[in-house]
Amino acid sequence: MNNLNALYTEQIFLHDKHPHHAGLREPFAAQVDHVNPVCGDAITLRVHLGERDGEQIIEDISYEAEGCAMSRASASMLADNLIGMTLAEARGIVEHMEHVMTSRGSEAGDPDKIGDAVALAGAAKFPARVKCVLMSWKALRAALLEAGIEL
Repeated sequence: MNNLNALYTEQIFLHDKHPHHAGLREPFAAQVDHVNPVCGDAITLRVHLGERDGEQIIEDISYEAEGCAMSRASASMLADNLIGMTLAEARGIVEHMEHVMTSRGSEAGDPDKIGDAVALAGAAKFPARVKCVLMSWKALRAALLEAGIEL
């Protein structure tokens, strides 16, 4: 992949144009605002926690995102992947996504772990785009910290 336009796959455009879980919802355990001052991407992310079978789960993730298609699509994919997951399951998914995005393109990503977010793996070759993709994932970690949970 030698040009940036090749990064914008159909899957990215679908999540950008028809985002899943967008719009801030209540109730929520924590809310954070993240901005990438270099490009202007911004996200407000809320996380709501619940419990299932004695384990804490991510019951809801809602957000408002502004910026490039890649950052908005990433927020949609993040919510798709993590809503309903236990914190242990979520940790594995987030760690895998961060590994893929910091691999400089050597890791394609496991669709069984990160679902549609494998479409974002090509951005790992472009350091400026890695920040766009990971902004919502970092915001989730920060929101969970606000709620007293280290992911």
